Amino acid sequence: MISSDDAVFDAGEMDAVVPQGHLTRRSFLVGAAALGTIGLAGCATGGMSLADAERIYGPLPNERFPVPAVNIGKIDPKYRRRTVRYDSAEAVGTIIIDPRHFYVYRIEGGGNATRYGANVGRAGFLWSGDAYIGRKAEWPVWTPPREMILRQPEAAPYANGMPPGLGNPLGARTLYLYQNGSYTLYTIYSTIMPETIGKGVSSGCVGLLTQDMVDLYSKTPVVTKVVVLPA
Repeated sequence: MISSDDAVFDAGEMDAVVPQGHLTRRSFLVGAAALGTIGLAGCATGGMSLADAERIYGPLPNERFPVPAVNIGKIDPKYRRRTVRYDSAEAVGTIIIDPRHFYVYRIEGGGNATRYGANVGRAGFLWSGDAYIGRKAEWPVWTPPREMILRQPEAAPYANGMPPGLGNPLGARTLYLYQNGSYTLYTIYSTIMPETIGKGVSSGCVGLLTQDMVDLYSKTPVVTKVVVLPA
């Protein structure tokens, strides 16, 4: 079920901002004028210094499309990756999405979790429930859903898919969420735009900084459980 890097899959309808001159999710969605028992997250046990942040969020030159360093001045320090106390009965590896607080957790066991800052769905596009990772892809092709093209014809040139690259809405890594054997059209995807973290910018999908997404992706096999908390 794992996709090839160049497989063409819908990504749901997600927003993001990419460098000037590239197509953006936000330009599609808001127009050019707008540019188990789940526990409670507790105290951080592994914060990140500025020096560590500059290292962890540095460039990824060996990627298929080299990824630039994150401008960490554009992200609130609370959204940097860290280890936190998180009491949960979920199995190690389970991903828990907390859209209310703009966090994604990976359960590590022993009452701990890795916490990542995220962007989430805008008002009107929030959802919750249990899902699982049905497939995953590196540098995937992005295909806008038919419903999106009908609403916003500017997406039509990409009806057969946008090639991978830094301007592709899915970014470097994507985890596809499934329920009962069917793709939900929702994903956890990667973004190079730190200013989107901590904001509601998508149509239900969840974005992590590429450096965080590479970390989560490497630890997440297909069939991993995903719990999306109510917003």
